[in-house]
Amino acid sequence: MTDAQKTAADTTLRAPGDSPPDSRPAPVPLLEPREGIPPVTATPEALAEVVAAFAAGRGPVAVDAERASGYRYGQRAYLVQLRREGAGSVLIDPVGCPDLSSLGEAVAGAEWVLHAATQDLPCLRDIGMVPTRLFDTELAGRLAGFARVGLGAMVENVLGYALEKGHSAVDWSTRPLPDPWLRYAALDVELLVDLRDALEEELEQQGKLEWARQEFAAIAAAPPAPPRKDPWRRTSGMHKVRRRRQMAVVRELWTTRDQVAQRRDVSPGKVLGDGAIVEAALHLPPNTHALAALPGFGHRMGRRQLEQWQAAVDRARALPDSELPQPGQPLNGPPPPRSWADKDPAAAARLSAARAAVTALAERLGLPQENLITPDTVRRLCWEPPAGPTEESVAGILAGHGARPWQIEQVAPILTEALLTNGE
Repeated sequence: MTDAQKTAADTTLRAPGDSPPDSRPAPVPLLEPREGIPPVTATPEALAEVVAAFAAGRGPVAVDAERASGYRYGQRAYLVQLRREGAGSVLIDPVGCPDLSSLGEAVAGAEWVLHAATQDLPCLRDIGMVPTRLFDTELAGRLAGFARVGLGAMVENVLGYALEKGHSAVDWSTRPLPDPWLRYAALDVELLVDLRDALEEELEQQGKLEWARQEFAAIAAAPPAPPRKDPWRRTSGMHKVRRRRQMAVVRELWTTRDQVAQRRDVSPGKVLGDGAIVEAALHLPPNTHALAALPGFGHRMGRRQLEQWQAAVDRARALPDSELPQPGQPLNGPPPPRSWADKDPAAAARLSAARAAVTALAERLGLPQENLITPDTVRRLCWEPPAGPTEESVAGILAGHGARPWQIEQVAPILTEALLTNGE
């Protein structure tokens, strides 16, 4: 039994959402990994040893990844951490070892334990690591009703240990990585399996373990997300941009910025801020002198940079009307709920009743509403309900939108009632 398991066994699991009782001991600071800071694996020879050790290990595999969000272009992994009984902890440098498919295959039959799995799975997939089974400790915490589900909060509330979280936002593309960062990274997987075991027991006691298993299976089976359509529309402050010509300026500047950021391998925000893009769109500067006077294009920006951005503005200004972007994306689904009262009062009434029913049920079950059923699914059902709704027809629509069996079992009755009592 590990130290963390002893702690979990010797203390009472805090009720989800509760503050610590006065009698509960203060969390024990977790300062060092059990076997010390592992050396960074950065060569094919060292990776082969790791693969052999993890293939011979036992039980679940704790997995984590560190990215350089805000510093580098994209979301690639710059450090991968794993821990398994019989193999210990390892830190792998994906720059030196860009293909970890051999490691992924070595632990393919094991359950992977991740915290907030959907954040790490895309960058792990890019280096050849794809789980077939997983346990997400953050999602488990949500389903169990914990108010705070960050890794540090969960380790403290469930296991009684305090993790140091000061290096979560550092530039993980830095080489060599400092020892304090490596210590932090190793500690992130130190207690993941212990946390998994305690949360599994909690979910079992609450009657939610099967719910969690269905959620984990859905995450593991989900295909990679398709590229976002018109990503430039997500520019912060875009709500201020209303004319099509202005929207064209945002599109041109966003596209130019993305190309520069990708070429330089830096975060797009370090190339040009969203606020600057929106200012240029609103003012449509006719030349670099006018552009330089706008916020975000200050005196520290060189002439060649200003010319680069002005060229993008000029391209947008020169576009014929037929090539200007349309205001808003084509809707794939119902309109924004704020317009329902005018467009379809009956649908607005259905949505209001359905939301109230979901809120009440989520509170009774002790979990977030969005984990009980996604708001988008509720909106789609209420906008286009089945004729003469029954639990069976409602269940079919929910399944078609990706709801899991446990979700359908819980919400189909209350959503059917909401549709029936607020019909045409």
